[in-house]
Amino acid sequence: MTKITAAITAVGGYVPETKLTNFDLEKMVDTNDEWIRSRTGISERSILKEPGKGSSDMAVPAIEEILRKKNLDPKEIDCIICATVTPDMVFPATANIIADKIGATNAWGYDLSAACSGFLFALSTGAMYIESGRYKKVLVVGVDKMSAIVDYTDRTTCIIFGDGAGAVLLEPSTDGLGIQDSILRSDGSGRHYLHMKAGGSVKPATAETVAAREHFAYQEGQAVFKFAVKGMADVSAELLERNNLTGDDIAWLVPHQANLRIIDATANRMGLAKEKVMINIQKYGNTTAATLPLCLWDWENQLNKGDKIVLAAFGGGFTWGATLLTWAY
Repeated sequence: MTKITAAITAVGGYVPETKLTNFDLEKMVDTNDEWIRSRTGISERSILKEPGKGSSDMAVPAIEEILRKKNLDPKEIDCIICATVTPDMVFPATANIIADKIGATNAWGYDLSAACSGFLFALSTGAMYIESGRYKKVLVVGVDKMSAIVDYTDRTTCIIFGDGAGAVLLEPSTDGLGIQDSILRSDGSGRHYLHMKAGGSVKPATAETVAAREHFAYQEGQAVFKFAVKGMADVSAELLERNNLTGDDIAWLVPHQANLRIIDATANRMGLAKEKVMINIQKYGNTTAATLPLCLWDWENQLNKGDKIVLAAFGGGFTWGATLLTWAY
C-alpha cells in the first residue's frame, strides 16, 4: 500500500491595513524606536482597528486566497483547524464561524489553543487526518488579534505583538512530499511566566478583574526569553539529528517571529546561514499563531519543490516544537 503524506499545496495570508509603528508607540508609552528595534527587531506591526471585527475576519481573506489559487469550491473542504488564542468568542469555535463565512458547508472544524506554537501543533494534527486517508482537503489556519488582549499602557508587551492570519491547505501526497517528522513538547509549569490572569473558569470576568487590567497578556520577559532560546534551539537541532540531516541539507528555517535573538540562536544551533532564515518580524511583530504561515506566504515565490524546510516555534504555556517538511510545489 502506498504511503500517504500530508503536503502543503497552497498558502494564503492577510494582515490589516492599519500600521502601528515604533514611533506611534513612543507617543503611547515610555519607549523609543531604537530600544524596540535593538531588543526585538520590530519596526511596525499591523492592527485590526475596525470595531466589531475579530480573528475570523482576518482568517477569511487568507483562506479565500487559497481557494482562488487552487480554483477550489469551499464545499470541497473537509476540515478546518484554527489555531488561535484570540477567538471571536469563547464559543462557538472560530473555525465554525470561518466555515460559515467562506461557505464551507461540508467541513467540520475546531479551534486549537497552544499560543505561539498553535499553528505548528495544528499542522501536525491536520497532517494526521490526511495521512489516515480519511480526508483529502484540510485547511490549517493560524490567526490572532493580539491587539484585543495587549495592554497598551504596558511598555514591555505592547511593543511585541501585532495582528494577522495565515493559512495552508493540506492534501495527500504519494510522492513522499510534505510533512516528514515533528517533535512537539509542552510544559504546563511555564504558565506562571506567560498567561492571561482572568477570563477563564478559575477567575471569571468581574468588574474587579477588568479594573485590575487582568484580561491582558501577562509576561515575565526574561524567564520566557531564556526558556524560548533553549526550547526552540534544542528541538530544532534534535529534529535534524533524528533525521540524519545537517544545516546544509535545509533550504529554509521558518522560525516563530517573537524576537530576533531567539531566531538567531536557533539558526546558529542548526548551523544555518542567515540567508536561509525567514524573518519578517520587522514588519508584522509577533502575530502569535500567524507567524509561521505568514512567513510561508511571504516567501512562497522563493520556495522550490523538494526543498527541505524546518518550522520551529515556542509559545506560552509553555509549548514548543519543530516540524520537518519537504515542499510540494
